[in-house]
Amino acid sequence: MAQNQHQRPLTSSPRSYSSMISNRRNALLLLLLLALVLLLGVFLPWPGSPLFLFPNRVSSSSCPSSLSPQAKSKWRDYTLAEAAKFVAKNGTVIVCAVSSPFLPFLNNWLISVSRQKHQDKVLVIAEDYVTLYKVNEKWPGHAVLIPPALDSKTAHNFGSQGFFNFTARRPQHLLHILELGYNVMYNDVDMVWLQDPFQYLEGSHDAYFTDDMPEIKPLNHSHDLPSPDQNGETYVCSCMIYLRPTNGAKLLMKKWIEELQSQAWSESIRFKANDQPAFNLALNRTAHQVDLYLLSQVAFPTGGLYFRNETWVKETKGKHVIIHNNYIIGYDNKMKRFQEYGLWLVDAHALESPLGKL
Repeated sequence: MAQNQHQRPLTSSPRSYSSMISNRRNALLLLLLLALVLLLGVFLPWPGSPLFLFPNRVSSSSCPSSLSPQAKSKWRDYTLAEAAKFVAKNGTVIVCAVSSPFLPFLNNWLISVSRQKHQDKVLVIAEDYVTLYKVNEKWPGHAVLIPPALDSKTAHNFGSQGFFNFTARRPQHLLHILELGYNVMYNDVDMVWLQDPFQYLEGSHDAYFTDDMPEIKPLNHSHDLPSPDQNGETYVCSCMIYLRPTNGAKLLMKKWIEELQSQAWSESIRFKANDQPAFNLALNRTAHQVDLYLLSQVAFPTGGLYFRNETWVKETKGKHVIIHNNYIIGYDNKMKRFQEYGLWLVDAHALESPLGKL
């Protein structure tokens, strides 16, 4: 006899019902596991980031333009020792000091450093909290602030007391890094790398530096400290320095700090109110105790030569390593000159910088 179409289906056996419940439970557990994996992938940092080394730091993915108070407090606690340890490669740190108005110049310099494959060694010493948060938002772990923070507006103007306060901190930062045991290269960010400068750091001297005088030297010039002029002064540049963690280099930094502490800023000396005169005094007063090395002028020309002697530039083409945009005053003037010489890279090549477009 045919089965009634409205007959209720047979009830499942206890074994089949138990199996069905078990399958549903397994499916639910699998979904929960997948959700957990996705959450971990979003919120945990990748192993190479500073957050993996320092779990109390904030990651770039959780650093919006306006950072939360909690995120800001974490970067405020980031120490120079932690930062140097994170960026150092082969015992070397590349340092620059930046206030927020100069972030475009920082980015321009970083593009040129990246082209020479040395960007991972870079540590930005932020002189204000805007710079600290902006760099670490884009490039976690590569900026540190050493209190107190400065007024970025006054530090922006050459010759101002704020500018003097800004540059006067430089030897203290460098000495600290030397005492941590690292080689350190310092650059101002109004520079552009055309070649790898490390191949020019010959020998094992304590300190390497460049001459700031525009007079042309012979290609095989002496690497000794330049002779003082008729006023007893030398004009070595304090904007490109390489130091090894030796007693001699540390002595030079300590003497530089002493000279700066004895030099009070005033309107009467405003155009000399930066760290360079004190650096030259320190060099001359420690020359008999420190192994000094003057870098090649053709490789590291001052802006007073590179931007003002077209004939010399053509004759030495291909030999330039770092170009310094000095011998000119004013933010806009520096930018315009870089643009005129094809050295303003940010507009067309921002993505080559670790910071990307700012």
